[in-house]
Amino acid sequence: MKHVAMEEAMMSIQSGMRVWIQGMANTPHGLLDAFAKRCEVLTDISVFHLHLEGPTPWVTESLRSKVRDLSLFIGPNLRQAVNSGLSAYIPIFLSEVPWLIRQSEFRPHVALINVSPPDKHGYVSLGPTIEATLTAIEQADIVIAQINPSVPRVMGDALLSTRAITYGVDYDDPLAVSVPRDSDPLTDSIGRYVSELIPDRATLQLGIGKIPDAVLSQLGNHKDLGVHSEMISDGVRILAEKGVLTGSYKVTDPGQIVATFALGQQAMYDFMDDNPSVSIRSVEYTNNTAVIRKNPRMMSINSAVEVDLTGQVVAECIGSKMVSGVGGQMDFVRGASLAPEGKSIIALPSETKSGKSRIASVLTPGAAVTTTRNHVQYVVTEYGVAELHGRTLEERARQLISVAHPNHRDELARAAKQMLAGF
Repeated sequence: MKHVAMEEAMMSIQSGMRVWIQGMANTPHGLLDAFAKRCEVLTDISVFHLHLEGPTPWVTESLRSKVRDLSLFIGPNLRQAVNSGLSAYIPIFLSEVPWLIRQSEFRPHVALINVSPPDKHGYVSLGPTIEATLTAIEQADIVIAQINPSVPRVMGDALLSTRAITYGVDYDDPLAVSVPRDSDPLTDSIGRYVSELIPDRATLQLGIGKIPDAVLSQLGNHKDLGVHSEMISDGVRILAEKGVLTGSYKVTDPGQIVATFALGQQAMYDFMDDNPSVSIRSVEYTNNTAVIRKNPRMMSINSAVEVDLTGQVVAECIGSKMVSGVGGQMDFVRGASLAPEGKSIIALPSETKSGKSRIASVLTPGAAVTTTRNHVQYVVTEYGVAELHGRTLEERARQLISVAHPNHRDELARAAKQMLAGF
């Protein structure tokens, strides 16, 4: 690794190059500000990334003709850009992103990463976020690292030799933190119903947000839980500190909390720092269905935008308007379904904030099915649990109507009678 000034590192990026950006908590803001300025004098730049946190200064009208931004998962900061055409979205399972990066038309020339200072052995840490960044580093001709003392020294696949880095730029930048979400009776009710489906000695996969937090908050009296997840947040840290998460009954990585990225408060990153019980791994491992299914009582808990009366799940868009991405929902739904005593659970409020039913007779026009009805086992709202696996279409409709908001049940029942002859 050659230590250089920011400007010198950016001069290595030339017109026609493809650039990968490490995301989530490790979004390298210092590099990105300099990268956007560099793009002003370049053309035909392609930028690839998953969920990014914070500003995206290269995604502007003034740089539209010079830079093509491609999101593999959309964070809140790029939703408007994607839906207005300023950025583009590539739908793909998270587990397949490393495969995509290895294809010649996507292979990055440059990887922009955010790492801890080197230890005495010459290794930095990629911190709380790996996702597909290890593959991008392996494929890139040039790796530019933001050497950041705020990045914790995280274990697992996160340790990287400085020999893999072309240029290192010193830049102190606090990691992105999640916004604390206050609990409320609705999400607490959903969390309670989901927690009742989770037995002791289970292995958990959860996302981020009020519902996953509500689920985790209900698990304080469970015993010997484990975590093998796409992501982890502060709720996982709290359960670990209480001794609930032992991982003793995991088949893969027993005793370790495994994920491919974390996003939480600073306390989460402090917990992960130099902690051998936390293993941040490449998404090729965490989201591999063959790995996931090895863990008995694997519990996949994911959210949705809407679910239709047959069990089709939309999780990435509202009609044709994109809000997130495919992500790893199907990776874990399938892995948990195949695991011994495993369960796949979709949890969502029964209504939108505007009062529209999220249990729908038919999906909103333009919506994309994220998880097929063939894969869904349980759907949970604040009104209870709908068991769908192995049920007829008519039985599924009855189950889902029973967990819909009471204001919409009669209308849903009328729709079911029109669509399903045996209802």
